[in-house]
Amino acid sequence: MLVNGHPQAIFALYALALALALSWLLVPLTERLARRIGAIDYPNERSIHRKPMPRLGGLAMLVGVLAAGLLFLPLASVARAILAGALAIALLGVLDDVFELNAGLKLAGQVVAVAIPVFNGVKVGTFSVPFAGGISPQTAFLFHLPVLGRADLAHVLTIIGIVAVINVINFTDGVDGLAAGVCAISGATMAVIALSLNRTGAGVLAAIACGAALGFLRHGFPPARSFMGDTGSGLLGYLLGSVAVLGALKTNAVVALFFPLIVLAVPILDTGFVVAKRIKYRRPIHKGDRWHFHHRMANIGFSQRRTLAYLYGWVLILAALALALRFVPYSDNHGHFNAPWTAVMAVCALIAGAASVYLVVVLEILKLRSERTRELFRFAGRPVPEGAVDEGVARELETGTFAVVDPDTGEVEALDPETGDFEAVGEG
Repeated sequence: MLVNGHPQAIFALYALALALALSWLLVPLTERLARRIGAIDYPNERSIHRKPMPRLGGLAMLVGVLAAGLLFLPLASVARAILAGALAIALLGVLDDVFELNAGLKLAGQVVAVAIPVFNGVKVGTFSVPFAGGISPQTAFLFHLPVLGRADLAHVLTIIGIVAVINVINFTDGVDGLAAGVCAISGATMAVIALSLNRTGAGVLAAIACGAALGFLRHGFPPARSFMGDTGSGLLGYLLGSVAVLGALKTNAVVALFFPLIVLAVPILDTGFVVAKRIKYRRPIHKGDRWHFHHRMANIGFSQRRTLAYLYGWVLILAALALALRFVPYSDNHGHFNAPWTAVMAVCALIAGAASVYLVVVLEILKLRSERTRELFRFAGRPVPEGAVDEGVARELETGTFAVVDPDTGEVEALDPETGDFEAVGEG
């Protein structure tokens, strides 16, 4: 099934189909296992779901990933190391789904699992510096990361990068079908780009991630029957992080790493926003809250499916931008740009930028303001001063608290979901 030691591009489709089928078929078995061993996600103040859910769906994905990987990836040490790391990260997720590991222990486990492929050749040690030595990849200045011993800087930075992707996907997994859908879109996009760059190993691995995510999505789309848990989100994040590194090996690293950053921009922005808020308010980074994009959409009245439609659409637009950057012939890679195709790229970039601004600014602020005005009017039984609404919305967007009106005093208050305490923010 190999040509000159490398998988044929068509094997990406076969691998996707096998991972999809096994993941789809085996999720019901993981539901029974989860109920038997107590791996159940019970609703809390941050949850959007309303009933206990089994959360070992990621085990079905693991079986699909390992089977497809063994059949369609080259049996070289790198491929074996990637699959061994996938097994390790999924087993760590099982332990977390059953016993709820503390953040430090989980992070240490992620580092150990990621180190397996990294110390077997899955690392990026050379970067090109844009515009230094020429505009094209062939003439660009190359920067080699210094070697500091067995665990050199390339190992350290690669481990940090893949662990970061794992946690970005984990943070995204807060609405039925969100992480699976985002990873399916991202995996498909990265597979097409990797295959076009003749990085067939990375392309097949990305296709496997896409297939596993799609297979689970049949059970995880709202109303979900099962959760993938940390078993699944950690596995998908690990695979996509590994794909990003594999796609950069023996290629222009800046170019190859740029595509995954665009494709994964939505979960990266979401995680960056949430982490920044937690740091600002001196809250533990690992502690959950309701500052994620999907929570904010739920707060302004979106159903889970509508939330998915908006976020899937955003991811698709950015994925299309990444594909356009790869396939639109706007440059000959030697500093010469084709004006019409460059204009096409500019339009694509403007569309992606406009969509991002709409979702982050207009949807977050203007729609929230109108929704809160209606809610406060219904609650108070009389019109609420415009200034109080604006102040309450600003506070909600800034801190994650939720405005209500005391029907006795007419005072606008905010409920902090972390403490359950009310604090006055204006007069009704």
